[in-house]
Amino acid sequence: MRTYHQSAAVILALLFGVVPFPMQSMAMGSSDGPHPRGGKQAAFVILLHGMGRTHRSMETMAERLAEEGFAVVNLDYPSTEADIETLSQGIVADTVRKCQSESPGVPIHFVTHSLGGILVRHYLQNQTLPPGSRVVMLSPPNRGSEIADGLKDFPPYRWIMGPAGQQLGTGANAIPNRLKAVDVPVGVITGDRSLEPWFSAQIPGPDDGKVAVERARLPEMADFLVVHRSHGFIMSDADVIAQTAHFLRHGKFKREGDSVERGKPLPN
Repeated sequence: MRTYHQSAAVILALLFGVVPFPMQSMAMGSSDGPHPRGGKQAAFVILLHGMGRTHRSMETMAERLAEEGFAVVNLDYPSTEADIETLSQGIVADTVRKCQSESPGVPIHFVTHSLGGILVRHYLQNQTLPPGSRVVMLSPPNRGSEIADGLKDFPPYRWIMGPAGQQLGTGANAIPNRLKAVDVPVGVITGDRSLEPWFSAQIPGPDDGKVAVERARLPEMADFLVVHRSHGFIMSDADVIAQTAHFLRHGKFKREGDSVERGKPLPN
């Protein structure tokens, strides 16, 4: 019988197909900078993909948000080549500075998938965003992931997922559990459908194949949704994209829609 680690190695390769890739400059979406909307400059939206992915995984989101009038920056970053601190204080901080330099005072929103949410939380530990900025996190391991716990000492996982993959566990000393609350409105959308039963068997409660629903929550979040989507495809779902745009505009998710189940924020 194939062991959990053996199965995981095959699954990781098939799911992600990841190899280290060089850092690229900003990969812009359909919008290449601020443009007028109602007489005002458009707010920026910086998109951060998940671990082992590229900006291509966020292209559908980028196109739709650009159509909504946002100035979209669909960022590529080397998620498997550096630790969370380096990525946060390097590529994330540099991108925010470029946006601020181009249009001072304009809101700078983030839409993140998986690891991207932890990078933004880390960045916001010692930095601020312009007034009116908001963050939408898709399937974030805000309290870590049991998958990282189970695979952190497995050599293929360490090689494929790199330094950041070692930092996403559920222990008290894992980075997601050491970050303080962020002072910016955050909306979290996570899934409860899995295409990876071999991983879900390691995760207690509903999950999306990588992250338990309960571990996606943040005590300080402004709103929370559970949708019937899996971890790897949540960012391309039409309902999720519509809810994301609504939160960026209004600071809350829409309450209508059969495909969306409204969750309950954790108490502060």
